Amino acid sequence: MIRARTMGAAAAAALTLVGVAPAAAQSAPQPPRSAASVRAAPNGTADLPPGWRITGTGTARSLEWRSPRAVRPGDARVEFHSGGRLFGVPAPDRDGRTFRLPLDETRTAAPHALTDLQVRAAGRRLDQEPQAAARHRRPAEAPPAKLPPLLPAGSVDPGRPGRFATTTGEYTLEPVRLPGLSGPVEMRGLVVAPKGATGKRPLALFLHGRHATCYVPGQGEEAVTIDWPCAEGAKPIPSHRGYLQDQKLLASQGYVTVSISANGINGQDGDLEDGGAQARSSLVRSHLARWADWAAATSTSTAPDAVRRGPKADLSRVLLVGHSRGGEGVDRAATDSLYPPPADQDGPQGRARWNIRGTVLVGPTAFGQNPVPDVPSLTILPGCDGDVSELQGQLYVDGTRGVSRGRALHSAVHITGANHNYFNSEWTPGQAEAPASDDFWEDPEGPDPVCSVDSPTRLTAGQQHRAGATYVAAAARLFVAGDDRVRELIDGTGRRAPSADPARVLTHAVGAGRGAGFLPDGGVKVTGGGRLCSAVDPDPGVACLGEDAQGSSPHFAYWWPERETGRGAIALDWSAPGTATRVRPGTPVSLKGAQSLALRVIVPPGSTGTRLDVSVTDVTGRRATLGTVRADGLAGSERTASYWAQELRVPLTAATRAGVDLRRVTALELTPRSRAGKAWLMDAYAWQPGTPRVRPAPLARVDVGRTTVEEGDSGVRTYHVPVKVSGKGTGTVRMYLMEGFGSPAEERLVTVRSGKPFVDVSVKVRGNKRYGGDSSHDLLVKAVRGSVVGSYAGGVTVREDDPMPRISVTPVADRVTEGQPLRWRVSLSEPADVELGTALVPVPDDTRPELSTKDVDHDWLLETVGEVPDGEVPLSRLDYFALWAFIPPGETDAEVTVPTVTDDAAEPTEYIGLRHTDDEGEPQGPVLTGTVLDAS
Repeated sequence: MIRARTMGAAAAAALTLVGVAPAAAQSAPQPPRSAASVRAAPNGTADLPPGWRITGTGTARSLEWRSPRAVRPGDARVEFHSGGRLFGVPAPDRDGRTFRLPLDETRTAAPHALTDLQVRAAGRRLDQEPQAAARHRRPAEAPPAKLPPLLPAGSVDPGRPGRFATTTGEYTLEPVRLPGLSGPVEMRGLVVAPKGATGKRPLALFLHGRHATCYVPGQGEEAVTIDWPCAEGAKPIPSHRGYLQDQKLLASQGYVTVSISANGINGQDGDLEDGGAQARSSLVRSHLARWADWAAATSTSTAPDAVRRGPKADLSRVLLVGHSRGGEGVDRAATDSLYPPPADQDGPQGRARWNIRGTVLVGPTAFGQNPVPDVPSLTILPGCDGDVSELQGQLYVDGTRGVSRGRALHSAVHITGANHNYFNSEWTPGQAEAPASDDFWEDPEGPDPVCSVDSPTRLTAGQQHRAGATYVAAAARLFVAGDDRVRELIDGTGRRAPSADPARVLTHAVGAGRGAGFLPDGGVKVTGGGRLCSAVDPDPGVACLGEDAQGSSPHFAYWWPERETGRGAIALDWSAPGTATRVRPGTPVSLKGAQSLALRVIVPPGSTGTRLDVSVTDVTGRRATLGTVRADGLAGSERTASYWAQELRVPLTAATRAGVDLRRVTALELTPRSRAGKAWLMDAYAWQPGTPRVRPAPLARVDVGRTTVEEGDSGVRTYHVPVKVSGKGTGTVRMYLMEGFGSPAEERLVTVRSGKPFVDVSVKVRGNKRYGGDSSHDLLVKAVRGSVVGSYAGGVTVREDDPMPRISVTPVADRVTEGQPLRWRVSLSEPADVELGTALVPVPDDTRPELSTKDVDHDWLLETVGEVPDGEVPLSRLDYFALWAFIPPGETDAEVTVPTVTDDAAEPTEYIGLRHTDDEGEPQGPVLTGTVLDAS
């Protein structure tokens, strides 16, 4: 085998989003040494941890990881990491266990120099030894988390059924073709509507997430696949039928509901740069276009029977509900409805003839981190999510700050004890038609104190689904029906909906008319006991959470760049009360007319009694202490993302009495009153009750494309990243230009204007006649102010157009006496611009004695295979055994060796056969034979 060490295209690699079955979440063993590392062994062979190998040659070479157990398809993206950085996004094989990353589609790095290889999904290790992980996380006897008291009940309970009986039916229309997908996508919907309701009724549309698509009845989880269409004998998994409970609740309250199927996208989105977000948006809007046709028709005869059974839908009042990757899809659908995408990346539905009043995002992915700012949203964060485990959906709240007018409410609803799957009954064991499982994984070393099924904080499937349905109905009642009494259930006021009992639910929000605020990223100065910290920076000196953190934070879920500007918090760390942290904004903040100051504050999971005095100072120096806020940490463990901000409000009456000029507040102070502790301030806002009317602002829209070019034989050519600007108005975005995953990013703040071209992003490509492999220059864009971003990733992919050098292997010493090394020389026909390598694979031979594990140097063998089996084993029978030669750029030769050892036993002559193969596994030349003579 031959392998090139060019790694460039980052965003060009397909975003393959796969979850993990509970049994597989921590299944792959570590090597016996301390870290899963890859480095050059003394003879130049690559030392890959068990489960890893390099396959293929030339442009087909790949870094491969194989899990001992099947990895169930899910919504989180499986990623390869090296040295603490994102290395690339692999594609899954059909066996559900094997993941391959083309080495031409990763950043430049020599594979034998990679360190700490890891497989991660939404921040969670998939390749970690369970016992070692548990020892580092917590003692097995960790006490179970305690249940906090229930919050006071709100004045209304949206989880109670309404007065209407319901009718249920299903429709199937002609499949649609969507950009980026080779095959058509089904148009199937399950309709639940109220009986006897008069007039047009608001429409709620549900979109499920990325799940397995097909199964064979009676054959268990091994026969579950994610292909499309389903193979003969297999049946589609009806994921769209999993929200029937939610649909019936809304229909009883007068809503027409439809849950649509997206198996055709799930089976094809592995090659899409955005993970299928745009395709899901197109599918949602294709259904809405049909509903608009049926609603506008003078006769209902054109509508399917399932639609005709209920009242006509009012397309001016639409709620979109998306689960997991469906959440990202409906957020993009809301964006695309207000600010249409370029025609070449959209489906057949045309311009919007509907008005989306709000979205509900259940355990969503947020790969783009560009939420639509002017559509109200409610994001449900499951505290025991084992799929999108970093709870990256928090960015649908945080990512809207300062982007537009700030009138839309964006709420986060944290449900302790809820997992990812059980919001969908077709993903729930005992309820699903196809095989299903609990996505939160168990650990052989002991139960998780928060999320194991026997923990008092863990919800049953029925309790979780009931809580989810209640908060979907709360969003409908506030966003669509306009009932402001519901707001206190979801905006951080601290009231509960009894229908969700016994779930412990906490909420916070931004937007909804909250006035000027103190934002860590708004140019503030911090003095005293606190410091500005970065949400996404690997440097422990500036990172918000240190290595001692017991878990992770949804607010700090990373994006693509290693470092980002504009994402931070204010960290407080004290060992005694009394040292104030003073936060000074760049310009005075007005709190005039507000009732309270609302702070979003993180305290460590499991902590109790954190108390902070809150004070403000005006431009004249007049100061007032507003009061004291108190917070207890969420129930959390090493396996949960429980560093989550709680909303804490303090009235402004004390400032008014003290004569503080609330129009010009120049400082906010937080003074710890508890003995010792930690806290992080995400932001603070002027707050007053009410839900303001939302009118979307005219925003400029940015979409990044990708172009693929040939390298050329000479000269320097300049290519331009295709970026389209549409929409209306003027805004700013932040762009990051990188040469592949994990490489340093060039960052710029860019002004965008509708109708004007985006700033030129040019890439220079130098042509030559030497092989160098593919490379990529990747552009990422995030909205900052007055803008929205659709397609957020793209760039220029440079294809290598020169042939790879031919490889040959010749013996240097292939007949030796034991104690001497066997040696072969690997040669290239000409130098290359990248490091190339070849692997000589052992060929079993049952006709004569083979060289075994006791005949070679033990340390060399340990470096080569990672683990030495007990007893004597022929080298040809070892898993992942191969001899690697790496040829540096510009050179043409390297050697591989097999160091043999002497012993006192009389032995026959022993042999080892080695074969060099091409990309298809075909042998190149004869089998190379190494002969070892006995020294006795």
